[in-house]
Amino acid sequence: MPDEVIINKIYVIRGQKVMLDRDLADLYDVETRRLKEQVRRNINRFPEEFMFELTKEELEEWRTQYASSNRDVMGIRIAPFVFTEHGILMLSSVLSSEKAVQMNIQIIKTFVQLRKIANNYEEIMAKIRQMESQTNEQFSEIYKVLQNLLSKPEEKPRKEIGYKAGRK
Repeated sequence: MPDEVIINKIYVIRGQKVMLDRDLADLYDVETRRLKEQVRRNINRFPEEFMFELTKEELEEWRTQYASSNRDVMGIRIAPFVFTEHGILMLSSVLSSEKAVQMNIQIIKTFVQLRKIANNYEEIMAKIRQMESQTNEQFSEIYKVLQNLLSKPEEKPRKEIGYKAGRK
């Protein structure tokens, strides 16, 4: 499966990259209710930082921000479980089908790739900020020189020239 398919199913909720239960069920080729069943049976393996259920407010926000079609909006009647990267890893221990295991490996590799891209982005942004600060100092000096050149010289009173009537 192309990585883009997986990437398009990753959302940021509560400041974390997560995937919805229905998307994972689709990728694992199981019914969503079966996936949720297995999670509920093994709930002690899924602490809050691995998996959580969306609140009604979060579900509404997700619908307005991410749902791209009416099918997406109508497809969710109850708040889904969302899984962090660690939760997805834990899913492989409760879903034992070969397809689920293979898909899990691919999903985790995609998360790792996204993390690498994010790290590279941060490095690039740091270098850009460094260059900006250096250039700002250089431009500051150039700006001062230009200001001096463009400012009008101080005008001193001129000495009158020509015939001066009435003076002795």
